Amino acid sequence: MDNTTALTFTMTVYAIMENHRNGFFFLFLLLYVVIVFLNGLLISLILQNKPLQQPMNVFVTMLCFNEIYGSSSLLPSVMSMLLTHRHEISVKWCTAQVFLLHTYASAEFCILALMGYDRFAAICYPLHYNTIMSHPKMMKLVVCGALYPFIVFGSLFSLTIKLRFCGKTMPKLYCVNMELVKNACSNTSHISIVGLVFILFLLVPQISMIAFSYGHIARVCKKLSKQSQSNALKTCIPHLLSLLNYTIGSLFEIIQARFNMSRVSVQVRIFLSLYFVIIPSVANPVLYGMGSHIIRVHIMKLLIKHRMLPSKVVKKVITA
Repeated sequence: MDNTTALTFTMTVYAIMENHRNGFFFLFLLLYVVIVFLNGLLISLILQNKPLQQPMNVFVTMLCFNEIYGSSSLLPSVMSMLLTHRHEISVKWCTAQVFLLHTYASAEFCILALMGYDRFAAICYPLHYNTIMSHPKMMKLVVCGALYPFIVFGSLFSLTIKLRFCGKTMPKLYCVNMELVKNACSNTSHISIVGLVFILFLLVPQISMIAFSYGHIARVCKKLSKQSQSNALKTCIPHLLSLLNYTIGSLFEIIQARFNMSRVSVQVRIFLSLYFVIIPSVANPVLYGMGSHIIRVHIMKLLIKHRMLPSKVVKKVITA
């Protein structure tokens, strides 16, 4: 590493994708269109129909906005890189992408924690649910869930953007804070230590809320009849699947950052590195759109209105 301040980073992974860049480009373009359409459809349905604007669906709206935010922070950049042969990214855009992707990832976990708390209130205190999740309290949770990731990661990011960079390579499809710091000219051990502290601030409160919520849900469900247990579980399934899906994607990213993956094929590594953004962004609107009966009914009515599905098929889906 020399002492010349870098103005750009070379994204080395794109050279490996060069022979199939057109195929990758159209795949990512298709995924981006699907993500924006599915999440935009769910946002539009919830915002335009007052009966759908219950606390859980408000959190679903937040989640959908975050999916569009995260995928827009990643996929357009990936597609533009595929169209060039130099595969370089400016330091300014790289630092901006770090902020966008890390705040997306942090916000995703915050929103999932809020959803877990909503399920706790609905199942453990059904008679007091409207009081616990009143509109003023819900809006406070929305504001906290939206601002918390930006405040916490922004504090760490303020240290990163002060660095001068001498390294000129980024061995990933996109910029991440750890790789950015590795390219710094100066010693960055203090940032690594501070980074671990901020990771705890970003994870511990959310993990604690989810564990608290489902611990109480499990305790309450033990006292219910089998039918009531089944009904309670059905309301939790979309959230649990979203949580599991996002956790798997995050683990893939951590594994790639911490371990040598050179023996794994390039295609698999590309899939693993993009999982945490793409798969949740496609799956979540489907899970909450089809998993919630009231949302499913509104989607089917919309399809009938535009004659996109036969009415017989729609009725079967609604009654399922």
